Amino acid sequence: EEKTFIEFGVENGLENNSYKLLLEGWKGLWIEGSSGHCKSIRLKFSHLIQSGNLKIVNAFINKDNINSLIAENALSKHLDLLVVDIDGNDFHVLKNIDCIQPRVIVCEYNAKFVPPMDWVMTYNPQHTWPGTDYYGASLKAYENLMRQKNYSLVGCTLTGVNSFFVRNDLLGEH
Repeated sequence: EEKTFIEFGVENGLENNSYKLLLEGWKGLWIEGSSGHCKSIRLKFSHLIQSGNLKIVNAFINKDNINSLIAENALSKHLDLLVVDIDGNDFHVLKNIDCIQPRVIVCEYNAKFVPPMDWVMTYNPQHTWPGTDYYGASLKAYENLMRQKNYSLVGCTLTGVNSFFVRNDLLGEH
């Protein structure tokens, strides 16, 4: 365990899933599409960037560039945590990731589409979240996708936002 993460869709860096881990000594990569948010991160987290614990990349993620973004910028080949939260094409991007096999994957799902509904937003490479409930995919869609990638759903947040998947070889008897 190297205590490494990659998270994309981090906004200003203060309200995401890996911020606390970063403060606890983890190392990772944040990918954010907004240049304004990246500028703010570079100011607020300059000490972590300078220490090598955090790398910030300003890039608009799509299903075709995600593997190269990860391969060119990841701080380690062994990844403990991947967090996917881009408010739209999350499912399509996650489906295309084949350059890493993190121990745990956290992805935002659309709780409007309750199980057993299997729903995925139509892919749109220019999509930005308009503040509506048209984004992402249902929990069931993620469960089916992640099963194909050899991961198992182990839990969700009570508010119906994040789902947690663990690589099957790490589950043991659980």
